[in-house]
Amino acid sequence: MSLAQRLYLVAWVAFLVGTLILTYARRSQIRLLSAAYLRWLSAPWRIVTGALGTFSITIIAPYTGDPTWDYVDAPLMASMTFVTAPFAVGVLARAVKRERRPSEITVAVAAWFASASWSYDLYILLRDGIYPPSALANLGASSILYLAAGLFWNLEARAGRGVTFAFLESDWLGAGASSRFGPILLYGVAFMTLVTGTMAYVFLGGGR
Repeated sequence: MSLAQRLYLVAWVAFLVGTLILTYARRSQIRLLSAAYLRWLSAPWRIVTGALGTFSITIIAPYTGDPTWDYVDAPLMASMTFVTAPFAVGVLARAVKRERRPSEITVAVAAWFASASWSYDLYILLRDGIYPPSALANLGASSILYLAAGLFWNLEARAGRGVTFAFLESDWLGAGASSRFGPILLYGVAFMTLVTGTMAYVFLGGGR
């Protein structure tokens, strides 16, 4: 590894360790760890689409022509994205709206980078003994997928409001949303198209 790669590795490992300590210390304030988030994420349509997405990415991974993508990092990144992306995208979107919870913002940033980049980087480093030269390209492509996934799984239908993003509501993760997939199907297609387009770009050699 180059000196820059070593310094980067040390920096993000230190950041993750610090975030884990912060998460434990502020665990009652982190919605990612709450029972409400687990119930919300466990809506049947989210579970089904998450499972289908993970399965599809895992099956096609070895056939993409990308030697860094295999049966290990594909399902690892996909499952981490399912668990954390709705939380991370929601928290960061609410931060823009000036809901400032520094501990959650820190956890959201760490979850994003760990899911979309650092898990991939570490796996390739352990598997091949080198820091992946595709790390930056992977971060860009995977972040688009991560954002799309976070927005997609935040879709919900509300009485009198229609289809909206859950994190825009004052009772985000509350019981005011419909768990039906039908009302949000057309909106979901837009995010599925974005994901498909990004993956096609990567497969054609433009990403990694």
